[in-house]
Amino acid sequence: MPPRTRGGYTSTAPRRRPTGSERRRRVQLREVEPEHPRHDRDETEEVLEGAPGGPIDRCILRSFHKHVAAKIWLGEDRAPLKLVNHGAKLQLWDLDVERSRIYETVQRSGLAPLISCSHRVASRPMLSAFCERWQPETTTFHLPFGEMTITLDDVASILHIPITGSMISFSQPLRVDDANALLVELLGTTDVEASRETEQCRSPSVRLQWLRENFSTITDVSSDDDIDFATRAFLLHLVGCTLFADKSATSVGVVYLELFRDLSMVGSYAWGAACLAFMYRQLTTATRFEVRQLGGYLTLLQAWIYEHFPEMFSSPDMAYIESRPRALRWRPHVIPDSLQSLRERLDRLQISDVCWEPYVDHRAEHPFPDIAWFSGCIKCGLVVEPYHPERVLRQFGHIQTIPLRPFAPPRPDRSILLDQYWERWTDHVLIDHSRGRRCHYSGESVAEYMAWYDRISHRIVQPPHLRSGFTTDARSSLPSHTASTSDSRNARALRLLRHVISGGRQQSGDYFWGALNEAHSILAGSDETSASHSTPSPAPASHSTPSPATRPFFCPPTFVYPPPASVDPPPAAVDPHPSSPVAPPAPAAGPTASTTVYVRSKRKKKT
Repeated sequence: MPPRTRGGYTSTAPRRRPTGSERRRRVQLREVEPEHPRHDRDETEEVLEGAPGGPIDRCILRSFHKHVAAKIWLGEDRAPLKLVNHGAKLQLWDLDVERSRIYETVQRSGLAPLISCSHRVASRPMLSAFCERWQPETTTFHLPFGEMTITLDDVASILHIPITGSMISFSQPLRVDDANALLVELLGTTDVEASRETEQCRSPSVRLQWLRENFSTITDVSSDDDIDFATRAFLLHLVGCTLFADKSATSVGVVYLELFRDLSMVGSYAWGAACLAFMYRQLTTATRFEVRQLGGYLTLLQAWIYEHFPEMFSSPDMAYIESRPRALRWRPHVIPDSLQSLRERLDRLQISDVCWEPYVDHRAEHPFPDIAWFSGCIKCGLVVEPYHPERVLRQFGHIQTIPLRPFAPPRPDRSILLDQYWERWTDHVLIDHSRGRRCHYSGESVAEYMAWYDRISHRIVQPPHLRSGFTTDARSSLPSHTASTSDSRNARALRLLRHVISGGRQQSGDYFWGALNEAHSILAGSDETSASHSTPSPAPASHSTPSPATRPFFCPPTFVYPPPASVDPPPAAVDPHPSSPVAPPAPAAGPTASTTVYVRSKRKKKT
């Protein structure tokens, strides 16, 4: 039997080079030979092209058939993502006055704002709903009216960390042996301790708890080497809880420890750009239907949503001042709506619902960074992601035009070229012609933009046949009592509470108690129930007060003492101001008088 080679069965004679005619014949056969299509991919694309919300032209969203939004249109669904948030763990390592030397080094690094601005609470439905609108090819959120994304300006304003400087680069993935050597050299551990920790993590990583247990007890009275070890451990713990929080949820990669070798050079890195590239990659990974977890710095994503959609999701902190990071402007809270409800709310978004330039009041303290106009690739180690400011010109106050086709990021092994581009970022910013004109009104775009966007985007996530039916049109078709009673109660209670919160802490406790009592009555419906099912008897003029339904929301609630049951109410002439609160009657003079007096605690006191 002749020997089998890569090309089939051949003879043992030496191989002869094909002639030119044979090569041309082979090329012709390849061109004529039909190509077998991939039926699985074509069938998926055919179904998606017919969907009302799918992209008609796939020249941009090439991998949409793998997107979670495509699966939702096909009838499959995904629960809210599990979030990796370490905001509470940062409080477990406190840099008090006994560790002032460590804190001074952290301040010089530019990463100190991360200690205080991290949110301890993250809303799973809200972040999951926005993650379903992320498109990896454009690195933007595709909303009903156009694209939006997190820009370098957002990172600088929300976190106050440096976005200029050297790019964070790694030539190759870190091996476990190299990780052990770094732990011994830069943290002062023994070989046995380092090997035991990496073996427990089953990767070149260390646990966040291990860092706290071994280095949080070092104070200023320790040796200089120990303080340097503790400073590097704290910085590694800090970036592992914030900028580079991965889906392990308990550990951080030792590869970032190399960035803290020279503590005097930590502030020279573009931490904001690396954080944004890492966040882009985590969002891209979470768009796959089989993924159930979202990593990255969720404070950045959540604060970005609060800034650009304040009327829908935000809860402002009245004590905020503009010199602090914008992440501290908001009180993080869990959105009570379900994921399906938030999908439908985002499907109904309009241009007027967006705050396109939220940092106008912040410019005095934090001017606009010109590097936000950089158009190219940003990097975090081996993670390379494209950055397209030309696709979100409205976030910079410019008229949105039809952008060019997005470019694919190069391979990570070409890191030297990417670093050179980033170092000369002034040569790679959008020119004035590409930026276009300033907007005459917020959210302005050219006339042909929406027609182009309808063709290449996936604007609607929730399919029409799977919607709850409680849209704006559906609510108007319901009976008036069913459609408006609950909404009106919520609106009245929110207006009342918003007025109380805006008044600050200088108000009396009785005022707070009365406002909360009235809001509870509105939400419980006791004010309307009593008014509709009972006929109130005419009250004297001295006890008349406007009902919560008719009282303007800006008026403080009026407190009225209930009339005593055993004593007739005073005549109307006693109080010349019927709208003012009625004071309790004064007790009669003399030891023989026995009068029941009603006080605010509603207890009877006999004198």
